[in-house]
Amino acid sequence: MTTEYMTDPQGIERRSMEIIAPYLAPLQLTAAQTKVYERIIHSTGDPDYAKHIILHPQAIEVGINALRQGANIFTDVQMVRVGINARKLAEFSGSTQCLIADEAVAAEAKRLGITRSMVAMRKFGNLLDGQIVAIGNAPTALYELLKLMDEEHIRPALIVGVPVGFVGAAESKDALVRRSPVPYITVQGNKGGSTVAVSVCNALIYMGGGC
Repeated sequence: MTTEYMTDPQGIERRSMEIIAPYLAPLQLTAAQTKVYERIIHSTGDPDYAKHIILHPQAIEVGINALRQGANIFTDVQMVRVGINARKLAEFSGSTQCLIADEAVAAEAKRLGITRSMVAMRKFGNLLDGQIVAIGNAPTALYELLKLMDEEHIRPALIVGVPVGFVGAAESKDALVRRSPVPYITVQGNKGGSTVAVSVCNALIYMGGGC
């Protein structure tokens, strides 16, 4: 018995968006907001995300403007970095940055007894000013970023803060919404992850390029 299935990439994506659309209709989103929601739901296969996504009112506009001005995207883990469309990002003269695998970062984290993602955020420091920070894995990275903004007045253009898990993830994202002095995109609760961070970044990149 042969099972028939769709093989046309554009047709698959178009049909996926048709399936997602009814979940978004009650939310009365703008066209740009819809693209972010669609990509998150499409990448996770989970329409329940529609209930949990939080977009700062200026997040999409600020993110796109930053990209068009050549902003880099700083990530907490390699999974986020490699998922971002580097070729499209380079068209804006931007690049992805991640220090999680840096030997000096690993050594410092071991010496201090803290996570490598925390040390990486500290080492990025002032380089984050005016850039996009995408955190998809480590709540500790998001907490460290909030600390840098509070204590050292570092100001990214946009924070995509969607760490995943059961220890600190929900709390770190609640803190982002309460405390962030800059625009952000996040999801409530323990949902999130590298796939979500990537989907948001790529949505902004594609919108920035008119795609």
